[in-house]
Amino acid sequence: MKGPISQFIEKHYLHFNSAALVDAAKAYEQQLANGAKMLVSMAGAMSTAEIGKIFAEIIRQDKVQIISCTGANLEEDIMNLVAHSHYERVPHYRDLTPQEEWDLLERGLNRVTDTCIPEHEAFRRLQKHIYKIWKDADDKGERYFPHEFMYKMLLSGVLEEYYEIDLKDSWMYAAAEKNLPIIVPGWEDSTMGNIFASYVIKGELKASTMKSGIEYMTFLADWYTKNSENGIGFFQIGGGIAGDFPICVVPMLYQDMEMHDIPFWSYFCQISDSTTSYGSYSGAVPNEKITWGKLDINTPKFIIESDATIVAPLIFAYLLDL
Repeated sequence: MKGPISQFIEKHYLHFNSAALVDAAKAYEQQLANGAKMLVSMAGAMSTAEIGKIFAEIIRQDKVQIISCTGANLEEDIMNLVAHSHYERVPHYRDLTPQEEWDLLERGLNRVTDTCIPEHEAFRRLQKHIYKIWKDADDKGERYFPHEFMYKMLLSGVLEEYYEIDLKDSWMYAAAEKNLPIIVPGWEDSTMGNIFASYVIKGELKASTMKSGIEYMTFLADWYTKNSENGIGFFQIGGGIAGDFPICVVPMLYQDMEMHDIPFWSYFCQISDSTTSYGSYSGAVPNEKITWGKLDINTPKFIIESDATIVAPLIFAYLLDL
């Protein structure tokens, strides 16, 4: 039985982008009912937008089987967990002068649209603990993926003294509990990635202690091959590398590995406010992906041109029968 949120969108979301939202949600639900698995990719700053309040439950209820996200989303969910009360909202961010922006920097507040992440309580608090885990692996000659180090930190309990939100609202903790596979392409382009690089430059850590993007791709190739019997869907929040990196695994397996029986992605939905433009990946219509061997002619395809912070929670609410 669908709850009031789902009933509301079924009654009122009847045309244009709102209808695409409902269609995409129903097709996602049908994929799971057919035994297919689902990859969710997250770009942007969805963790700072507190998507964990609902995405964690999606993870707990097995409505996603693998995640691809930017390094920022990987770390910012944990930052919100340990430093939530120190965040500052700036509702009038559009009116800020360069001097006011500089003043935020001087106070250690890094702005993401209308939300400022506190450097000391968020970045440095994580750095203190994650460095010990990196260093321990480095000393032992062990190598792990970026998300595996984050899982180790979360499950070790070293952050418990700092928790400032309900643990059930952290999607990273929910993922760690399930040991859910996560792909983090371009992890170096994140605060923790920058910090790790600084230790490498200083000679305190070896670059090889952190598994690379190529290893993420080979891991994904193996996972896709083993899990695609009933299809794997692709639910993309935003654009960029979080989406482009994992979707390429299919043409790589088909064309470069010559595995001609590998199935295409069985579902595709993208939430994006990027308008279609020349040469843009985020703004490309789904049909363009047919030409790259990513989607089949008959793959259900949806594009919802809207703000992901509005759309994604509604689709997740529908999947959770809220």
